[in-house]
Amino acid sequence: SNVTSVSEAGSRASVEGASPHDHVVPRRSRAEMRDCRRRSGQSPYTIFFNFLLTATASIIIIVLYCLSLLLRTNQYYDDDSHGNVRIRSIIENVLRDREIPKEITTVPKVDLFVVPEALKGAVFVGHLVTDLDSVGGAIGAAALYGGTAALASEVNSETAFALEEWGMKKPPTIEEVLKENSDVKICLVDYQQTTQMNPIINRANVVGVIDHHALQSKTIVTDRPIYIDIRPWGSMSTIIAHTFLTHQRRPPMKVAGMMLCAILSDTLNLQGPTTTEWDRLIVAVLSEIAQVDDIQFLATQQFKAKSKELAGLSAHGLVNGDQKSFSFKTEKFEGDVGFAVVETTDDAVIIDRLGDLLPEIVACKKEKELSALFLAVVNIVSLKGTLLLCGPTELSLAKMAFSECTVANESSTLMDLGKRVSRKKDYIPAITRAIKSGWSKPM
Repeated sequence: SNVTSVSEAGSRASVEGASPHDHVVPRRSRAEMRDCRRRSGQSPYTIFFNFLLTATASIIIIVLYCLSLLLRTNQYYDDDSHGNVRIRSIIENVLRDREIPKEITTVPKVDLFVVPEALKGAVFVGHLVTDLDSVGGAIGAAALYGGTAALASEVNSETAFALEEWGMKKPPTIEEVLKENSDVKICLVDYQQTTQMNPIINRANVVGVIDHHALQSKTIVTDRPIYIDIRPWGSMSTIIAHTFLTHQRRPPMKVAGMMLCAILSDTLNLQGPTTTEWDRLIVAVLSEIAQVDDIQFLATQQFKAKSKELAGLSAHGLVNGDQKSFSFKTEKFEGDVGFAVVETTDDAVIIDRLGDLLPEIVACKKEKELSALFLAVVNIVSLKGTLLLCGPTELSLAKMAFSECTVANESSTLMDLGKRVSRKKDYIPAITRAIKSGWSKPM
């Protein structure tokens, strides 16, 4: 049978034009093919999937090749600084040849630091018994917001020194300003208590407050919303100078000098407990603008000017010079507590006048109907404080407020406050805690 099969295959090959010696693979039947696939373990679905996967991969390769041809060109070259040549794509050249506007004008520009409309043209005025920060800050705010600086009361010797040092004209008094226009807008600077406000000011005309003190008793109340900028920094002038910078404006040299002196005054040459990093930063900036090479020397000069005036002040002037009152109401106590501060480079000179000061404190306390009145003498060089106690009420409250401190003399009229030198941070918070903790006035 094998011979017959070969001869038959040879005959078929001869008929079809093939050589009888060529190897001819016999055609398989469908049954044989199914049996072969079954032995190999591949189903028709597996074979179809492999075919589809191969076709897809081939199509992707062809597409990528066509894209590479499309993006490449032999006409444009980029040569970088290192001499490397890169062929630019057609898309790059289309964008290169297209005119692109330098600025998008369809989107309106938003200025995040717009000068408040309420403060434009306002009068900026500090508190009664005005100090350097309230004057320097008012001058800075007027320059920043386009208004007028005014005085709530006569300036002290330290402020007079700063005005002369920087060649600034002393601002007019608030009485002079309101005489010309009684309905002018008012912005309070360096305070927000009505007890420190010049009585000539109409509360209805107050449009703003810029301050760095706590919101305590007798804070101003208004009938409408006003501009408020209160920050826990060492000086109000720091706030004004910072606002200059955020508005991308440079304060004039003289204005920068006034604000610099104000910050040095309120922070005790950046050594006081209320000093913040913002105060230090702004002092560095202002000293550069004002061209001050020796900040320490400037601070020493203005502190000497402050102490020089104190030597000639009467007991009445010392007690009433820098005095503020605070109202309290608890279950056991209701009344006003006054707290005066004398800052000097020579505290011994002031304390030696204890015999004159104590009767004056008692008289002032009675005149202003205060429940208690303290006078703290602060050495701004060595940073130490001494508290004058005029009676049993002051002694009782001081012992509770400053329990760690000791009475410094046999008559119990002096208390050593140690490094406590700030009314804002050291004195009033301690007095407030004592009263709210249940202190009551001794009978």
